[in-house]
Amino acid sequence: MMRFTTEEQAITYIFRSLRKLRGVDRGLDEHSRNTSPTTRLLLAHNLLAAPREYAVVTGSKGKGSTTVITAKLLQHLGHRVGMMTSPHLVSWRERIRINGQMIPQSDFLRILSHLAPEIDKIEESLPDITYFSPQGIFLAVALQWFDEQGITVAIVEVGRGGRFDDIALVPNKLSLFTPIMLEHPDYLGPTLARIAWHKAGVIKPYSYAYSVSQPQEVLDMLRTEADMQNAEFNWISPGEVAQYIGTADNGIRLRLSRYGEVTLSLRGRYQAVNATLAVIAAGNIHGRLAGLPHGSPEYVEHVRAGLADVTWPGRCQKLQENPRIFIDGAINAESASAFVESVHDDLTSPIVGIVAVPDDKDYPGVYAVMGKTCDRLILTQTTRNPILHFPDSSAATSLAREHNPDVRYQPTLVEAVNQAKEFVGTIGTILIAGTQSILADAAALWGHSYETI
Repeated sequence: MMRFTTEEQAITYIFRSLRKLRGVDRGLDEHSRNTSPTTRLLLAHNLLAAPREYAVVTGSKGKGSTTVITAKLLQHLGHRVGMMTSPHLVSWRERIRINGQMIPQSDFLRILSHLAPEIDKIEESLPDITYFSPQGIFLAVALQWFDEQGITVAIVEVGRGGRFDDIALVPNKLSLFTPIMLEHPDYLGPTLARIAWHKAGVIKPYSYAYSVSQPQEVLDMLRTEADMQNAEFNWISPGEVAQYIGTADNGIRLRLSRYGEVTLSLRGRYQAVNATLAVIAAGNIHGRLAGLPHGSPEYVEHVRAGLADVTWPGRCQKLQENPRIFIDGAINAESASAFVESVHDDLTSPIVGIVAVPDDKDYPGVYAVMGKTCDRLILTQTTRNPILHFPDSSAATSLAREHNPDVRYQPTLVEAVNQAKEFVGTIGTILIAGTQSILADAAALWGHSYETI
């Protein structure tokens, strides 16, 4: 008998344990996060036993893109690839995919109903200060589905940090590190070295780890952890990153070592570093699986085809023409600058920036970048994710006016977009930047669905 009949029921159940701590200051992850409930669930259903290659992706930005590109490359190399990402845009089921296809609702509800009795039993045994991580439940659902579908390789993205994230429970032979920067200081710690320590926790004994170029203190921490785990650590120097050549009809053109000039079907110029890391990652994993000879002409062509076939919604994505509207998950000054740089050649005046950045992210930095780029800023927010909190509208408007005199506030994206369209007409450009939840609002507003990517 199915215990859950709708996705809403399922998500309410998945978050019920965490919800009991709503409003409680949980402090640093090393004191508040506990993966033992997930461990018990995975062991009870034997969900770590399947012979499967795993790559765990962590970092502060580019995690999702690297995960998706790596998975797509392996798919083009002939593998059926499981994938976990977070957050999602429209449906929670987007977080779990096989070859780009998100888990069907029937399977999601069936598997969660199957796992629920054990989840209930574990939750009943937990002390008041311990919760069953939603991330752990999603992981269990994913692994059960991957087992049922005979998936032999999975690329999984860490939610936050790494060392105390449930995703780190998988026996990965490969760890991937995208750019690491100061983030979540209330949960990960106040220094870059401490944040890197959290990320480094995904490295397993006798495994492989690859990182993009990082500040020296980050590289030192990653290398130290790899040495402790007897793991092989390599980092990609700036000179090894794919070189940006120019735009393409559906993305950008890059020059990438022996692969020559390639098309990456993502618009952001910042995706060059993610693509470089993903190509290396796919090669590492493919080398341990049956398939095309590594480095053969056929292998090279399949990698090139995979790069040209990547879809990752909400990342420097063009929604429409007349007026041109782009969206991106920019939540700090650096990512906002990368967004603006990536669409620079497509900008037409007047330009309106719509910004929705929560108060635990670098909203001042985003205001500064977008304020200098746009003729008008419209600040907004979303109620899609109840755990997000946004800066006080009056204070935020005053802060943004330090960078642009024309700053407005609208309580919803719909109202913000309508006001922006009135200003730019059919000839201008609208840039929407902010948290994933505002991108989900945009996807809903434009009627986009992401069943398959």
